[in-house]
Amino acid sequence: MTRPTAYTGAEIFDGHKRHRQSALLVKGAHIFDIVPEVDVPSDCKIVTLDGGLITAGFVDLQVNGGGGEMLNNAPSVETIRTICDAHLQFGTTSLLPTLITDNREITSAAIEAAKGALAQGIEGMIGLHLEGPHLSVARKGAHDPALIRAMDDADCEQLANLAGILPSLLLTVAPESVRSDQMQTLSDAGVSVSLGHTNVGFETATEAAASGATCVTHLFNAMSQLGNRDPGVVGAALETSSLFAGIIADGIHVDPATIRVALRAKVGPGKIFLVTDAMATIGTNMREFTLNGRKILRHDGRLNLSDGTLAGADLDMISAVRFMINIIGLEVNEALRMASLYPAQLLKRTAEIGRLATGTRADFLHLDSSHNIETVWRSGIGYTY
Repeated sequence: MTRPTAYTGAEIFDGHKRHRQSALLVKGAHIFDIVPEVDVPSDCKIVTLDGGLITAGFVDLQVNGGGGEMLNNAPSVETIRTICDAHLQFGTTSLLPTLITDNREITSAAIEAAKGALAQGIEGMIGLHLEGPHLSVARKGAHDPALIRAMDDADCEQLANLAGILPSLLLTVAPESVRSDQMQTLSDAGVSVSLGHTNVGFETATEAAASGATCVTHLFNAMSQLGNRDPGVVGAALETSSLFAGIIADGIHVDPATIRVALRAKVGPGKIFLVTDAMATIGTNMREFTLNGRKILRHDGRLNLSDGTLAGADLDMISAVRFMINIIGLEVNEALRMASLYPAQLLKRTAEIGRLATGTRADFLHLDSSHNIETVWRSGIGYTY
């Protein structure tokens, strides 16, 4: 019989409210309860923390790479393991390995790798994000335009079937390349359809939401902007209550003032949440790597193609959280929700991840008063870096 462990000595943020003078009870790989310290069961092992805050592990829905690896460059189970482990030290206990637009062979290999990682129980891997190839060349960003193509019915059927196998499948598409009936089919099958790398206007974007899209990928980047006569995809994301939106909070992809405006403007219950859009550099000192045969350079917190185009982000999740607190001025609890609860809500997986409650996975962090990570627990196992 597993003996419960009681973590005390720190405030506890469960994703909704704070608990003071309380204990987080963990049994095996799951949260058992949150109770007042005076009510900790006598059979518990006691771990006393030195102040700070216990909060849920972060959930990152857009992770292209880490630990020196890119899913595109080596679509394998081991690459997924490396990426998950590289992001753990930065508080990310659940992530979607993300494939950037590639050819059919690489896409198929990534899908098989995701299935294999799931079968092997790779810790931290909760599904797959396919960002492309069904995008708009007009808003390609760092995606190779030669690999962008429209979705055909065989693609749609394959992805709908995949959604029945993986616990979460996020698909970034452009309405220019995906028909509304295909979006509806994918949504009905359980795919989380996200609008991104698209130049459509407000009306088409809202029609896509009515056809099952539930998210917008990296808000403000690679999409039509908020205009005076056409609010664009940005306007649709902010005005459409059902749409969630990821955002890259590094001060490079989106200006801080723009982030503040978006947070004030967003109509809910759909929320804006944090993504890293991280590349191979995370957890390493590497200065360059390749994607689809093109060199990407790392400098001054940026990742760029040779022509200066931003290519993903050199960002980890705890840095994004601190950016939201220290630069944007967001209240701490809300910044933490953006990194954990809200992405879990998009995936409809808050019974497992993104918050601390009876039965959720024992994925949690201990933060000091400056919001630095002291220890990360994933499935109840603690890691200190």
